[in-house]
Amino acid sequence: MTTPALQVTGLHYAYPDGRAALRGVDLTLAPGERVALLGPNGAGKTTLVLHLNGILHGGGGTVQVAGLPVRPGDRAAIGEIRRRVGIVFQDPDDQLFMPTVAEDVAFGPANLGLRGAELDARVDEALRAVGMTEHRDQVPHHLSFGQRRRVAVATVLAMRPEILVLDEPSSNLDPASRRELAEILQSLPVTLLMVTHDLPYALELCPRSVILDGGRIAADGETTALLADRELMRGHRLELPFGFDPVAAAASRRG
Repeated sequence: MTTPALQVTGLHYAYPDGRAALRGVDLTLAPGERVALLGPNGAGKTTLVLHLNGILHGGGGTVQVAGLPVRPGDRAAIGEIRRRVGIVFQDPDDQLFMPTVAEDVAFGPANLGLRGAELDARVDEALRAVGMTEHRDQVPHHLSFGQRRRVAVATVLAMRPEILVLDEPSSNLDPASRRELAEILQSLPVTLLMVTHDLPYALELCPRSVILDGGRIAADGETTALLADRELMRGHRLELPFGFDPVAAAASRRG
C-alpha cells in the first residue's frame, strides 16, 4: 500500500483558556491528492493546519507526513517535516521580508545549507513555477498583491515540499490574479490542502473536500456532491455565490 502523504489520527487540541479547538480529527491525504478544507469561522481549520508541521502541538492524537511522525521535541525531525510541509499564509507580507524577490525565495533553501549554483537553480525553479522570473530583482513590497502572493508560494516551493498547504489563497485577488493563481496551482506536482471560504475555487481546484466544524470532521467527499447538498451547506454556514450551480459548473469543466 502507498504510504499516505498526510495522516492525522485522533487529533485533539485545546487553547490555554480550556476552549477545545480540535475534537478527535482524522484525516488522510494520498500522495498527489488535492483537498479543500472548508468550514465556518472558528471551526478549527487554522488550528489543524498549524499542527501539520509542528507549530502547534500538545494535545492528543498523531500527525504523520509520508510516514514520518510530527514530534515537536525532535528538532532534526521537525526540520524535515517543515521542509516537507510548506504553508502559504493568507497575508503574503507575513512571508516576505528580504530586500528582493530572489532573496526571499532563497531564504529557506539557504537555511538548509544550499549555496552557489545549487541555490540559484532552486530559486530559478520556484520563480519559474509561479511565473515571476522577470521580477526576481524587484522589491517584494513594490509588487501587486497578487504578485506578492505568487512570490509567497515560490518561497515555499523553493523548499521542494511534498505537501503544499494554502490558507485562503484566493482572498483579496482580482479575477485575473485569481485565475492565474489557479492555473499555477493546477500545474504543481504536489499534494495540496487548501483552506478556503471560496467554494467555487474549491470546486475548481480540489476534487475532494472536507468540512470541519466545531473541531470535528462533519463531511468528507467529492467536492461537487458536498457543495450540491444544500442542507449540509446550510448546516455548516457555508454559502455558494447567488446563482452558482456546482453540478453545472463541474459538468462544464469536464466538457
